[in-house]
Amino acid sequence: MKKADIINSFQKCVMNTYTREPLIMVKGKGMNVTDIHGKKYLDFFPGWGVSNVGHCHPKVMAGVRDQISTLIHMPNNFYHPSQAKLAQEIIRCSFKGKVFFCNSGAEGNEAAIKFARAYGQGKRHEIITMEKSFHGRTMGALSATGQIQYKEGFAPLPQGFKHIPFNDIKAFKAAVNPKTVAVILELIQGEGGINIATQEYIETLRSICDDKDILLIFDEVQTGMGRTGEMFAYKNYKVQPDLMILAKGLGGGLPIGALVAKESIADTFKPGMHASTFGGSPLICKGALGVFKAIHTDKMLKNTKTMGQYLIKQLEELKQKYSCIKEVRGIGLMIGVELNSQGKKIFQDCLNEGLIINCTQGNVLRLMPALNVTKKQADKAIYILEKVIKTLS
Repeated sequence: MKKADIINSFQKCVMNTYTREPLIMVKGKGMNVTDIHGKKYLDFFPGWGVSNVGHCHPKVMAGVRDQISTLIHMPNNFYHPSQAKLAQEIIRCSFKGKVFFCNSGAEGNEAAIKFARAYGQGKRHEIITMEKSFHGRTMGALSATGQIQYKEGFAPLPQGFKHIPFNDIKAFKAAVNPKTVAVILELIQGEGGINIATQEYIETLRSICDDKDILLIFDEVQTGMGRTGEMFAYKNYKVQPDLMILAKGLGGGLPIGALVAKESIADTFKPGMHASTFGGSPLICKGALGVFKAIHTDKMLKNTKTMGQYLIKQLEELKQKYSCIKEVRGIGLMIGVELNSQGKKIFQDCLNEGLIINCTQGNVLRLMPALNVTKKQADKAIYILEKVIKTLS
């Protein structure tokens, strides 16, 4: 199909739920994607962080090839080895507990919401979440999300959620009442603009939750799987959650989500209380095991810390040169560049120059390259970004 035919087919047959760029990507390898005309793009925002280990990583592909010829799907009323191995690896890298598998971050958040309600045993049901948070597009996850623009047109939403300012412990204390059963938050708010939780805030939350038997739930859909230089972002804070939600980078490009519950409460879910038809299928689990192998054997956590520091340093230097940059912030390779004005033009011009980044909240540029990004690739991205900013300035 030619470019015009493909776009025409989308317009006729695919629901118009995305703001799409007129680009047709046909190939991806490592840090690069290639469009239908053969033009290569340096991808510094691979699938909203899905391709954490780069596009089509050999270890992910090897896992898929190995599995696809033997068993693709198996319902969860039977056992299969790949799901057992993946659950073991997640627990080995996090904390003692059990895993529920699903297909996305939104489903993982839905599972966490239901788990919290079940934990409350009908006596407690309210969940506290943060302003500027993002937890997914399903009705429950949307209710938990603290951004009004995503909710417009979908009322009435499920009740039982309170939204409070991020990093404000006084607001949290004021929101807690006898019906409170859980608090859900992202340690770094991605869609919210790369807002980072403080150490004191997280430590105090943990202390209050322990005192009042409130579940502390970390949404690590975007921060998990090495994005911050630790396998999971909570390790940067040395504060363990009661529940953790994973997705995006867990599958290396394949659709998977997971809810991890600590050992002492993991059996809150009983058989029949929750399910996911495709959750934890043999094929997807084998691909996810390839992601863990890639992160470990290629020493990606170390590279994430090193290259994260390097990129932030380079961006700070740009900030000194160009007044349009208000602030640079991030941990590892989850980096935000806050501007004094709208960033859509910078995003668009970078795209035209062959660099894929993201703009969120109108004025925050997001850079989230694969964990194996090289110095040469980082330098190229900074070169293009500076070229664009300089032209606009």
